[in-house]
Amino acid sequence: MMTPTNLKYTKEHEWVKIDGNKVTIGITDHAQHALGDVVFVELPNVGDTLEEGKPFGVVESVKAVSDVYAPVSGKVITINEALLDTPETVNQAPYEAGWMVEVELSDLTQLNDLIDAAAYEAFLKEEE
Repeated sequence: MMTPTNLKYTKEHEWVKIDGNKVTIGITDHAQHALGDVVFVELPNVGDTLEEGKPFGVVESVKAVSDVYAPVSGKVITINEALLDTPETVNQAPYEAGWMVEVELSDLTQLNDLIDAAAYEAFLKEEE
């Protein structure tokens, strides 16, 4: 799967779709492959505050339980409730239907810490 170029990424394998002062966050195709079949997703509540670099959710697969880290700080305005019933969506469509939360940013400058698709691809090659 190609790494979408319209998104930003973290070295913890989260993706961020930027829309003004709001962002949508999920885990990358690389992350879902590494985890294997996702069987459970735990998300924060609407109204919760995320802190950049701190865990905000959990993805559980047949292989492992993994924290999902907040790429930015802000307030959760929407969660993808469909994942609670169909967590395997994270495997099937990590960049589309498998999104996790929408967040209203508290600090737009944190977006500067994210990397683009080319830098993320290069990072993956270094990790191999």
